[in-house]
Amino acid sequence: MNVSILLPLSGILLGGVFLSSQAPINAALARSLGDPVLAACISFGIGFLILAAISVFRGSWPSGGAIAAAPWWSWLGGFLGAFYVAIVIWGVPQLGVVSTVAALVFGQVAAALVLDAVGAFGLPVQAITWQRLLAAGLILSGLVLSRAG
Repeated sequence: MNVSILLPLSGILLGGVFLSSQAPINAALARSLGDPVLAACISFGIGFLILAAISVFRGSWPSGGAIAAAPWWSWLGGFLGAFYVAIVIWGVPQLGVVSTVAALVFGQVAAALVLDAVGAFGLPVQAITWQRLLAAGLILSGLVLSRAG
């Protein structure tokens, strides 16, 4: 394995641990508050405050020109993230953490296959190969198995 990918791979794996942990934590907040959308709002609010503080501390707060130069579609990330957090908060009590995360990962991989294949959002094109399709199929199999029995 290429040693240069160990740090980013480790970070991504830790991010996966955090996502799996975030789901039941946010679901518990939603139970306490009685509203999954409010729980998502609070979760995003706390995340915003932390990231804003880090950005200011690093001196990386953007200028108005940099903000205006961003492509229109780059502003959709917040919407997509809000939907993700809210739907996961709603889904965890219905499906459990394993099935929710398996469905989430399958959705991510299925979309990633298409995004890579068309070079969406400036990404380099990467072909849909049988190995990549098999990987997606195995994840789907894991989702189906997580709901069996």
